[in-house]
Amino acid sequence: MSTALAKSSRWTRIREHLARTGVPEFRFRQLITAWRGSTAETFADVNALPARLRGELAERFGPRLHPLTPLHVQRDEQVEKVLFTSDSGARIETVVSHYRAGWDSMCVSSQAGCGLGCTFCSTGAVGLIRNLTADEIAAQVLHPRWTHAGLPKPASVAFMGMGEALANPHVFDALTLLTDAAYAGMSARRITVSTVGFAPNLARLTDEHPQVTITLSVHSPFPGERARLIPLEESFPLAHSLDILDRHVATRRRKVYLAYLLIAGVNDSGAHLAALAELVRRRSRPELFHVSVIRYNEAAGAAPQYRAPSSIRVDEFVRGLTARGVHATRRRQFGTGIDAACGQLHARYLAPTPLVGTDLIPVSPAGS
Repeated sequence: MSTALAKSSRWTRIREHLARTGVPEFRFRQLITAWRGSTAETFADVNALPARLRGELAERFGPRLHPLTPLHVQRDEQVEKVLFTSDSGARIETVVSHYRAGWDSMCVSSQAGCGLGCTFCSTGAVGLIRNLTADEIAAQVLHPRWTHAGLPKPASVAFMGMGEALANPHVFDALTLLTDAAYAGMSARRITVSTVGFAPNLARLTDEHPQVTITLSVHSPFPGERARLIPLEESFPLAHSLDILDRHVATRRRKVYLAYLLIAGVNDSGAHLAALAELVRRRSRPELFHVSVIRYNEAAGAAPQYRAPSSIRVDEFVRGLTARGVHATRRRQFGTGIDAACGQLHARYLAPTPLVGTDLIPVSPAGS
């Protein structure tokens, strides 16, 4: 697939500029090779290009290949969280999980803040600062910072960081940048887009990027209660999103995931378990729906009465779904100690105030 990028993408503007000025096409391919190789930080670093062309591109488009600068890093045993600032000053977090099997998974942000106000999420307590551009989203994956840190390219990428991915129309261009062979060339099947149910763009996603893996957040099978957890339920009911996914799995034969955040005393009862199982069994292809049960992580800015269920209760809930014929597993969670787990990416980084704390490691300009 080779999908045209929107004019807003910097790479589209660079490609058009090179064509307009008579630069051979292979020069753009050399530039893209350097960009996705995660080593070059500036146009000046792209030694395959003539010095004159490097200087011209730097003068016209700015010196750097990536629009993000790493500010701080937090680490625990298996997780690394990097705070980036964009050229416009927006701050976002990107999380890499290191699996003992030897591969890495990256969780990227699609917005600075989030405007949906989900009551279990730190980012939602902030409000929306702005949508990230396609280039800012792709830069989280391809930034030289990871190479400088000695990390391999991620085996998978999940749009599960800050923001509601499908509320940002630039996400579609970001997916093109990441999956098109002319750009980053990742396998679409290695990319997951998570949504709480932004239905119009969910339908668009299944049409334009059908091989991308989809995760839909459910969190309650009861509409009234779900609306208290996820206010978007009032505008785009869960039933509408499930209908879209029904059509998708029937057409593409692609497994989809239903995320269920288990909160003690809120959505973990036997009635919730039975209703959730029935919700899955009513699907046109229930065997292609997989429930991923997530233990609630206490998060700054979330509803203060929410508590994590016991680990035993989470396992019981998963077994209950399985006993009812539903494919279900408990999601492995890393990074709770550094606020890097589900729902914990937080607003304290969004304000331009000094960052303090012994767990915050400043990043040098070279990303080392």
